[in-house]
Amino acid sequence: MSSTKVIHAIYNDDDILMDAVKQTRKAHHHIEEVYTPFPVHGLDKAMGLAPTRLAICAFIYGCIGLIVATVMMNYIMITDWPQDIGGKPSFSYIQNMPAFVPVMFELTVFHAAHLMVITFYMRSRLWPFKKAENPDVRTTDDHFLMEVSVNNNEEELTSFLKNTGAVEVKVIDKH
Repeated sequence: MSSTKVIHAIYNDDDILMDAVKQTRKAHHHIEEVYTPFPVHGLDKAMGLAPTRLAICAFIYGCIGLIVATVMMNYIMITDWPQDIGGKPSFSYIQNMPAFVPVMFELTVFHAAHLMVITFYMRSRLWPFKKAENPDVRTTDDHFLMEVSVNNNEEELTSFLKNTGAVEVKVIDKH
């Protein structure tokens, strides 16, 4: 089994981290991951991550909710048990659609929200009782960690990361 080495560079300021990420990418070093105690605006673009497609999923899930609401209300209020409520005849779904708009809206939002949460957890591989993958507990408080892969350039990369403003640089052997 081969082991891979990574370098953990720890920073104490988000602006220094952003500059370090840009310098590291410019020097063509591969950044595995960056751990931060709070979201850092623009970090995803600085790391070169592809834009998320979760908004497309949200739209699709909303459309699914709208279809479920339409089919459900058509079956319940028109086909299965038609009722004359407020003098509105139950001959067709289109005639009664204005009364159904609140239900359509709520089921659209319900499906989009709940399916987005499930999609986010599955995509992020966050399962109940999953062990935390945080490599340094200080990143949940006030430090930032950049994990850079080592390719037979350990000394050069260590000195490079120290020059980017890292307060601590450690070589870690990941199994």
